[in-house]
Amino acid sequence: MNKILVTGGAGFIGSNFVLDWLSLEKDDVINLDKLTYAGNLENLASLNGNPLHHFVRGDIGDAELLKTLFSEHQPRAIVNFAAESHVDRSIHGPAEFIQTNIVGTFTLLEAARAYWNGLDDEGKKNFRFLHVSTDEVYGSLAVTDPAFTESKQYEPNSPYSASKAASDHLVRAYHHTYGLPVLTTNCSNNYGPYHFPEKLIPLVIHNALSGKPLPIYGDGQQIRDWLYVKDHASAIRCVLEAGRVGETYNIGGWNEKPNLDVVHTLCSILDELSPRADAKSYKEQITYVTDRPGHDRRYAIDASKIHRELGWKPLETFETGIRKTVQWYLEHQDWVKNVTSGSYQNWVEKQY
Repeated sequence: MNKILVTGGAGFIGSNFVLDWLSLEKDDVINLDKLTYAGNLENLASLNGNPLHHFVRGDIGDAELLKTLFSEHQPRAIVNFAAESHVDRSIHGPAEFIQTNIVGTFTLLEAARAYWNGLDDEGKKNFRFLHVSTDEVYGSLAVTDPAFTESKQYEPNSPYSASKAASDHLVRAYHHTYGLPVLTTNCSNNYGPYHFPEKLIPLVIHNALSGKPLPIYGDGQQIRDWLYVKDHASAIRCVLEAGRVGETYNIGGWNEKPNLDVVHTLCSILDELSPRADAKSYKEQITYVTDRPGHDRRYAIDASKIHRELGWKPLETFETGIRKTVQWYLEHQDWVKNVTSGSYQNWVEKQY
């Protein structure tokens, strides 16, 4: 049992986790991804020919495929990234979110439970099902409210966050009802390499360099806690290795920033590293658009528990992480060009 099964491992966070895992660990990775619009094998191009990486195109909702994978590979752990994850898309089309995030997670849990029940005592003891979730399940905070802790009541406000909340509850129930050794992580907003450019940071970088408007919802004062994706990957490794079975760990960057401040920071870095031909600031491209329905005002993660129990804390500040992110996008324009076509372009035109 020297293999792990990673679901959604060709997406933004999943691919960063797989890349970091295979650079640091000896376990094989069975990488299951449906390759929807946000799943991209180009993220994993550096693993071509790596005998420790086994990619399988498939859906976590495919029970027969899961049964085959468990039987063939006998993984010691599952790390479940597979999810529909964009709030705006969930508002326009919630059905896919229900299917993947709820029904898909249920199907994966059922397959894992059947596999786990067939293990010997030592295999059962060492097996882990790590479910990766979001801070959005906790709802919205006022500016003066304390940050989300693991005991915060769930109050999801979008079809996306409601579907993730449901999946979290299923994972918890499978531990308490069946004894399945689960772990859950709830992270704040990620950013970094391979981020699909529908989310704020990569969208702003891409639009700025393309001479397009930089769309800001409402007044731009929505506050998010920003977590560099490679810090998130290290936290998941830490929880998988030493987390207490049945527990939830919040993973945050300790970097609360209003969206408008994030955009101003991006513009300033781009002004320095890739100035406009007319020498004007990219800030001139900022435009304000109608706020999205039910837009949560503030998210903030209290990551004290994971630091206290497991010794984890982020290595990157927002200032160091955001500069690395801009530099990565400037150096990987071919990747950006390849993903900003087809269905993505249709989505941007519809949304903005």
